Amino acid sequence: MAINKNKPTFIPHPSNLTPISLHRKLKGKIEIKSKISLDSKEILSQVYTPGVAEVCREIQKDISKVNELTARRNTVAIVSNGTATLGLGNTGPEAALPVMEGKAMLFKEFGEVDAIPLCINSQSAEDIADFCINISPTFGGINLEDVSAPTCFRVMELLEGKLDIPVFHDDQTGTAVVVMAALINSLKLLKKELSEIKVVVNGIGAAGYSICDLLLEYGVKDIVAVDKNGILSLEEDKSLFHKYHRRLAGILKNKSGSLKDALKDADVFIGVSAPNILKKEDVSLMKADPIIFALSNPTPEIMPAVAYDGGAFLVATGRSDFDNQVNNALVFPGLFRGVLDNGIKNIDINIVKQAVKAIVDSTVNLSKENILPSVMYRSLHSNISKYIGI
Repeated sequence: MAINKNKPTFIPHPSNLTPISLHRKLKGKIEIKSKISLDSKEILSQVYTPGVAEVCREIQKDISKVNELTARRNTVAIVSNGTATLGLGNTGPEAALPVMEGKAMLFKEFGEVDAIPLCINSQSAEDIADFCINISPTFGGINLEDVSAPTCFRVMELLEGKLDIPVFHDDQTGTAVVVMAALINSLKLLKKELSEIKVVVNGIGAAGYSICDLLLEYGVKDIVAVDKNGILSLEEDKSLFHKYHRRLAGILKNKSGSLKDALKDADVFIGVSAPNILKKEDVSLMKADPIIFALSNPTPEIMPAVAYDGGAFLVATGRSDFDNQVNNALVFPGLFRGVLDNGIKNIDINIVKQAVKAIVDSTVNLSKENILPSVMYRSLHSNISKYIGI
């Protein structure tokens, strides 16, 4: 049996090759290849008809064997409707496809997981949930991506208990995991405890909502959640866009107010919102040596140089061209590797905390300019998968 060892198509990336020209040359960043060469009729008759019928009958007798006789166990669906693509907003499914292809590359490169982008044309939570249920026989897991809030919350609710495979919304949980690891490491530098800090989370969409939940889980007591209409507060109905906002406002019990009100004496600002909304003078409202996570992409809430001028202790963004990149690409390859290897059907809070711990423990040479490992640090991804198996 001859093994097909064809290498992926390689196109050099000189400095003058733009993202558009690279994508135009590639015409898609991923491809499907056979694991064996179809170089004889004998092989053909085994992988396709008539021999494949024997495999079909085996799975028909025991459907659990689909995981040992097909690619299902190591294949993940990346499901998106493009309503929250990066920081670009509602781009539609076609414009989201390049992101999902890139994500599939990261799955394979860092987690040895085969991932298939599936961009669908619906903004209905029920449609998206039904789609995930209907494709589940083919996949070992589902990664929900770039689906806007509150639709994404509803999709996860609808899928709860309906599938025998794990479902992970990366924009929610993946982002929260990396933020939590980055915060833990940042506080080590300041010798502060989670229980004694005040955190402002600006932008209570998919990521912001889950960040608040995880901060609460880790014992942060003073959290102020802020969205377009100010602080989420039961005192101010216009600050609450949906029932998930109302739930969070009920837990946090904050008074109404503006972002500036929220920032007074805060230790940490976490922005998952919009470009350039945090000013130098806003940073000066915070406690001495504040931590600034300005994670809006591609343009952060405040540029690092401006934040430092305002007195920031350290600054993190979502960008790879600045120090301290906070990006969920640190999480999902290793997390899915661990989940698939261990046959885990539900990604619960214990798995989330193990992923946080793995990132914290994988950070070397901790400093103000280096609060997280690089996504290129391959040991990180294997560490996450190992921690999940513990």
